[in-house]
Amino acid sequence: MDTGARTSTLHVDSVTVVEELPDGVQIVELVIHPDRRRPDFEVVARARVLSRIRVVNSGGHPEVRPLVETELVLGPVKKRILVTLTNRSGMLFRMIVGRKALEGDFLVDVARKYLLRRWHPRRRPARGTLPEAERESSGE
Repeated sequence: MDTGARTSTLHVDSVTVVEELPDGVQIVELVIHPDRRRPDFEVVARARVLSRIRVVNSGGHPEVRPLVETELVLGPVKKRILVTLTNRSGMLFRMIVGRKALEGDFLVDVARKYLLRRWHPRRRPARGTLPEAERESSGE
């Protein structure tokens, strides 16, 4: 994750308009490969385009990107944020969480990293154990 920009950006492999509503709002389908180590793992989602905004990319070139709203979950914090969509396949991080998304809820300590590595409510169970729901159904 990168925090160097004002606006949040999410990497997408493709964005396709699948529906245009009577009021002109577009519904897009996003194709995302979120994990470089698992190129076969693909996420397909739909989102409402709120607008298209002009953004200066990391190379200093202006581009127009779709803007959508999504839920950011970072540690125990959940909040709705605005993100632009673009292909970041050549970049180190698949997402930029911009200053506007972080303000009021987070403090960035540039001297530390991976502070939430161990925190996640859907963490995989230790080897040899089953999640509670699976234990109950298997009779353990």
